Amino acid sequence: MGAIGRRSVLLGAGLLPLLRISGAAAQAPGPFSLPPLGYAFEANEPHIDAQTMMIHHDRHHAAYVANLNAALKDYPQVAAMPLEAMLGKLAELPEPIRAAVRNNGGGHANHTMFWGVMGGKGGAPSGSLAEAITRDFGGLEALQGAFNKAGLGQFGSGWVFVTVAKDGKLGLVARPNQDTPLQDGARVLLGNDVWEHAYYLKYQNRRADYLAAWWNVLDWTRIAARFEAAKAGTLAI
Repeated sequence: MGAIGRRSVLLGAGLLPLLRISGAAAQAPGPFSLPPLGYAFEANEPHIDAQTMMIHHDRHHAAYVANLNAALKDYPQVAAMPLEAMLGKLAELPEPIRAAVRNNGGGHANHTMFWGVMGGKGGAPSGSLAEAITRDFGGLEALQGAFNKAGLGQFGSGWVFVTVAKDGKLGLVARPNQDTPLQDGARVLLGNDVWEHAYYLKYQNRRADYLAAWWNVLDWTRIAARFEAAKAGTLAI
């Protein structure tokens, strides 16, 4: 094997762990930090590839955190607010940082939720969450159909979310860019990122295939815990 071949093998074997460490550490100082993924980059294979997970978490999400901290540097009173409160009061924030908080704070909140509902093996929910899905959507299959349609219909970059109210009622919304239901005082049960960086390496322009495959990596135990926390009023982001 030539030098270039040996180098490629070494990079393939060692680059992802190194990038995981570097992405988690290279953050601008401030009140917010990049949360650990909580599982290996390859945990969502074959539905979401490890390289996409690494780039998405260690670069894209890290950039939102760094930009948010930078925007808040001269606004200590805002920086002391919980992220969900900050996003819920965008109109009251100082005008010079409002757009930065909306975009980067929303990106941080959305991605933190996103990693938290994945890393599982799909399947179906049970218990009170399954009952709520049947009540409000007509069952998991109907929810998946409506959710995927909303994600496919989101023009350009954005997200599709299932929201949950304190009474347990579920809703479905799509939002552009890094906008989040937190801006409206709602809480997110689960959501999928339909920015191209979330799927393009594996699926290219086949967003519909990505949306369909994504259900196979959900962790319904974690999502059920979010559901109960939302009803108890303790779910933050």
